[in-house]
Amino acid sequence: MARAIELAIENVRSGRGGPFAALVVKDGRIVGEGTNCVTASNDPTAHAEVVAIRTACTTLDAFQLDGCDLYTTCEPCPMCLGAIYWARPARVYFGSSAADAAAVGFDDAFIYQQIALPLEDRKIPFLEIMREESLACLRAWSEKKDRIDY
Repeated sequence: MARAIELAIENVRSGRGGPFAALVVKDGRIVGEGTNCVTASNDPTAHAEVVAIRTACTTLDAFQLDGCDLYTTCEPCPMCLGAIYWARPARVYFGSSAADAAAVGFDDAFIYQQIALPLEDRKIPFLEIMREESLACLRAWSEKKDRIDY
């Protein structure tokens, strides 16, 4: 965690991004590091946890983080939480809380509120179209004999 905190502070001081960093550790070795680089890369998905997960998966040549621990300087946002569950690390350690982040302007409570709303009541409307045609994608997957389930 100390390394993650060091990376986050360095990220702020350098002007590359927000005050967040994350590490993925396997068998006592760092296999992925990431800092928040949303503004530097113009990528809203470039949160520290996502960057660290991507790096670790490349390092490990795997799409899941079996036997890994993720260390992050702040309680993960909803997007990062989803990425963490897809990556399936053994444990997640975090430093500051979501409330701590909200106190300095990083408030993701709005996203959690939106998730709970019916699709038609969300701030960004979610409209289902071409459902029947889109089901062909799922049928193709379910019929694939050599698929890799995840």
